[in-house]
Amino acid sequence: MEATTPTLQTPPLFSGQRDTNQAQKTAALSSDFETFLKMLTVQMENQDPLNPVDSADYAVQLATFSSVEQQVRTNDLLSSLAATMASGGVESLGHWVGMDVRAGNEGYFDGSDIELIAPDRKDADQRILVVRDETGGITTQENIAASGTDFSWDGNFANGVEAPHGTYTFSVESFNNGTLLATESVQAYNRVREAVIEDGEAMLILKGGNSVAPGDVAALRSPD
Repeated sequence: MEATTPTLQTPPLFSGQRDTNQAQKTAALSSDFETFLKMLTVQMENQDPLNPVDSADYAVQLATFSSVEQQVRTNDLLSSLAATMASGGVESLGHWVGMDVRAGNEGYFDGSDIELIAPDRKDADQRILVVRDETGGITTQENIAASGTDFSWDGNFANGVEAPHGTYTFSVESFNNGTLLATESVQAYNRVREAVIEDGEAMLILKGGNSVAPGDVAALRSPD
């Protein structure tokens, strides 16, 4: 005799509907268990008295059904927890939408200056900002202040032509007396467009379509 597994459904995020579905599933499991016991009783009453079913077989059938029942309840609980965590993740990040976050060295240019944060090297007498496009090719290089961390890129190439709208990556080369000291990534500020769940993880979608995990955000600020 084989036990049947009730059909599982993904619980919705609304607590009232989730409670109703859970109650329905619990009732279904209870009904199935009662049916199983009735069938087991009928089996015992109608067995061949000269060749009765071994008691161990009954124990195996009962244990199998109980195992299936427990697995169904566990799956329901895990699905409910996942839905609750996912919903909470989005809600907790809702206030980030419309804010500017600093994460990674990619910035989306749409005609407005991109605010950048560079490492400050006290031993440098010259620093050059290197801007690369989505293919990784260098689009422009320009001198920036030899010290300090905050500056911006106005989106103009060295010849004065405005860069096409799109995503760019930034790094800075630091020199002392013409000797290259280091090449370091520069972090960029981007506007948060929305918060979503991707593969069970809360993610921030930035202007231009790039996504970033909240844990990778180094700074958050209100737009000017």
